[in-house]
Amino acid sequence: MFQPLIRMWRRFEERRPNTAQFLMFFVFSNAVTALQLALMPILRSWLDSTELLNTTFQVFPVGSNVDGSQYFMFDYPAGAIGDGGGGGLAYFLSVQITLAIAQIINFFLQRNITFKSNTSPWIAAMWYFIAYVAITFVAAAAQGFYKAPLYDFFINTLGWGTTGETVADVTTMVINSAISFWVFFPIFKLIFRQVPEQDQDGQGSQPEAAIVATEVGTAGSAPVPAAVTERESADATRDEHKDA
Repeated sequence: MFQPLIRMWRRFEERRPNTAQFLMFFVFSNAVTALQLALMPILRSWLDSTELLNTTFQVFPVGSNVDGSQYFMFDYPAGAIGDGGGGGLAYFLSVQITLAIAQIINFFLQRNITFKSNTSPWIAAMWYFIAYVAITFVAAAAQGFYKAPLYDFFINTLGWGTTGETVADVTTMVINSAISFWVFFPIFKLIFRQVPEQDQDGQGSQPEAAIVATEVGTAGSAPVPAAVTERESADATRDEHKDA
């Protein structure tokens, strides 16, 4: 049933490898985003029922807000967002656990299927982790500007209450995914490379010095080493001199 589509895709992949690669990256990235959108509310619902909701998580102070208050790169004050809080440690863990699970799945999909990389998975994983941490800091810094107004808009301005909070959750994850999408593609091109396969049979051409030169005698006779024929010629020349 799917064989014609697979053959068509293979032909397209051969003609437009870069375009095919980007399309595959796009499909997997959106699938991972869908997973995040489903997982984030579940984790939040669970963690909000714990004391983590009332645990403030504010780290990496970097400057000040417009009102003069301290700006934190990761800014999650204690308390439910619907009550004016920042979600506390529960919100932070919901976002980060969701992103971590999604990115682990994304790593294997993109490396093995999209980019078909044959380099060391451990080295690729190391660079992937470094890129993930860097992007997490960038996304967190950006979230400091839009998170509070976004939730306030959906919860209070539109009056959607709990529904508005869920919509804001989804919007936040979409923004994080969009940042990851455009930043990760060029990074993947670097860390998920293809290198030429080395000779698997371990055989190579032998050094010329190791080859014994031979001269072929008359038809049907066995090859005679060149060194032997030269020695016989020298002996014959000596015998002629002695006879003379």
